[in-house]
Amino acid sequence: MSTNGINKALKLQFGLINYENRYLTAEAFGFKVNASGNSMKKKQIWTLEQDEQDGQVVFLRSHLGRYLGSDKDGKISCGAEKPDADCRFLIVPQSDGRWALQSESFQRYFGGSADYLSCFAQVIGQFTQCGTQTLRPSVRHRWEISVDSNIPWGVDSLVTLVYADGKYSLKTCDSRFLSNDGKLVKESSNSTSFTLELKSGKLAFKDCDGKYLSPVGPTGTLKSGRCSKPGKDELFDLEESHPQVVFEAANKRFVSVKQGVSISANQDVETDMETFQMEIDKQSKRPYSVLMVAHTGPCEVNTMFDIEWRGQRVALKASNGKYICTKKNGQLSAVSDSVGDDELFLMKLINRPILILRGENGFVCHHKNSNTLDANRSVYDIFSLIFNNGAYHIKSFDGKYWNVSSNGLVCTDGEKSEDFFLEFVEHGRVAIKCSNGKYLRGDQGGTLMALLSPLLPNHANLTVTSSCSINSLPTELLCYGDPSPCSCTSIVAIQAAQTVFVNVNPIPTIYLNCQRCH
Repeated sequence: MSTNGINKALKLQFGLINYENRYLTAEAFGFKVNASGNSMKKKQIWTLEQDEQDGQVVFLRSHLGRYLGSDKDGKISCGAEKPDADCRFLIVPQSDGRWALQSESFQRYFGGSADYLSCFAQVIGQFTQCGTQTLRPSVRHRWEISVDSNIPWGVDSLVTLVYADGKYSLKTCDSRFLSNDGKLVKESSNSTSFTLELKSGKLAFKDCDGKYLSPVGPTGTLKSGRCSKPGKDELFDLEESHPQVVFEAANKRFVSVKQGVSISANQDVETDMETFQMEIDKQSKRPYSVLMVAHTGPCEVNTMFDIEWRGQRVALKASNGKYICTKKNGQLSAVSDSVGDDELFLMKLINRPILILRGENGFVCHHKNSNTLDANRSVYDIFSLIFNNGAYHIKSFDGKYWNVSSNGLVCTDGEKSEDFFLEFVEHGRVAIKCSNGKYLRGDQGGTLMALLSPLLPNHANLTVTSSCSINSLPTELLCYGDPSPCSCTSIVAIQAAQTVFVNVNPIPTIYLNCQRCH
C-alpha cells in the first residue's frame, strides 16, 4: 500500500539465521528446506508478505516462489504456490532483536538445525529464535537527520542501512552514523546500533536503551524518544524510490521547470527544479512521466519516452516517434526525425554517490588475494561513483580506480581513472559498458570481466544500490539481476521535482516513510 499516494510499499527481503548462525535455505530439489547455509545467497533469500485481511499474519516466500508452511504435526514444507492456512505465521519479537515464528493455525513455534526443522515447540526457546539480515541495505542531514519532506530529493536524502552483529545502523552519504541522541558521528558504536522490529507490517528501530527512533520537535529531528513501545510516530514504511538525474542540453544549460509548466534548457545551476526522476513501469516495461502534478493512475501515452544510449550522451524519443531537440531559445520540442547535436543531452545521475552491485550469481566484491573483482560473493563491497562528462569513474575504498586490463579483467588498482558508462536497461537493472565498448560480465567462475559485445542477457545485468528513506530518510538498498534479455535502448520516464512524483526506476530505491507525516 502506498502511504503518500505516489510510491508502492515494498515487500521485505531478508535471510533468517538460526542459533547456530546458519541460514534458512530453500532447495530446488523437492522444494525442501534446511538450516545449513553459511552465508546469504540466492537460496537463503526470503520475502515477507502480509496477509491483506490481518496485518499481524505473514507469509514467507522462497526464491523459488513457494511458501513456507507447517502441518498439525509440525512437519515443514515449502511447496505451496499460493499461501494457505498452513502458511500463516505470526512474528513474536524478542528483546535481543531476534524473532520467533509461530504457526497461527497450530500455535506452535518454528525452529531446528540442519535438515531437522519442525514447527512443534510449545514455548519459545534457544532453538526457536532466529535473527534476520535484511537484503536491502530522505533524510536531510547536516549535523542531524531531519524528517521534514514528503519525498527524498537529491543526494543529501541518502542513508545506508548497515547490518552488523544482528543490529542495524543508519549511515549518511557522507559516511556518518546516526546516534540515538540525534547526532551524526564518524564512528559506529553501541549508541548507533538499532534493533529492527516489525509491527503490523511496519518497521521500528529500537536503540540500546530500549527506546525507539521517531521524529522529534518542529524540525522532525530523528532521535530516540521516550517511548518504550512503538506507537504511530515510531513506525516506518518501506516504499519504492527512483534514480534522479540532471540533463544538460547542447547549449550547455540545464533543463529546468523553474519557469512553470513548460520545460526549457535555460539554467546555469543545478537545483531541485533541474532534477528529474527516471521511472520504468514494471509490468509493461513502458515508461511514464508526470510534470508538475501528482499522479497515481495509469500513465498516458504522451508521457512515455525511449532513451537511447549514445556514448557520453543520451537521446530521448517521445511517443510520437520524434526526438526531443533543444531550440535556440532553450525550449524543448519533440520534432526531430534524426539525432544531431541539438538532440543529445548529458545525463548526470545525482542521487547514487555509492555503488553496490549484484549479478546473477552474487555480489561484486574484491578478490581476497588479487587486484581483481569477484561477482559471486555473498558479501558486498561499497564503491564510490564519480561523474565525469557523461561517464563514471568507480573508486574502491583504498582510493584506487577500476580499470580494464588487456585480457578483459576488471582490476581495482588503477592510479588513473577509467571511463565506464551506466545503461539502465530495465527496472532495477543496469549494464556497465567500458570505454572499449565491452560490457561487464560476472560468470559462475566468479570473475568480473569486460567481454560482452554486444550486450547479452543475464551476465551483463547487474544491480545497483538505491536509496531508502525514513519518511524522507533514505537508506541504501540493493536490487537484483534479471535473466531476461536486455537492449541498449531503454524506456524511461522523467519526473520533475516540483510537487511531482511518480513511479518506476532503473535503479530502485526505497523510502522508509514516517507514519506521522502520512
